[in-house]
Amino acid sequence: MKLTPLHDRVLVKRLESEEKTAGGLYIPDTAKEKPSKGEIIAVGPGKVSKDGKAIPMTVKVGDKVLFNKYAGSEVKDDVNDYIMMREDDILAIIG
Repeated sequence: MKLTPLHDRVLVKRLESEEKTAGGLYIPDTAKEKPSKGEIIAVGPGKVSKDGKAIPMTVKVGDKVLFNKYAGSEVKDDVNDYIMMREDDILAIIG
């Protein structure tokens, strides 16, 4: 299944969280928080302003980003889990 975001939405795949603390302890799956970092898989064409002008997207496919903890909607395909969110939910590009 191919997902193509519309307007100012992006499709993000979460990056895996750390399984071990700095002290060397392993974190069980039940204690892990969902990571708020991800990689952009697909990008919509961007918003259209009220006067009809296209507003280009700031992010692009392949960017690693930091996003709001409760951002977007969970989307699943045959193999992976993704998050579909608005560009406004992205806090920063990790460089």
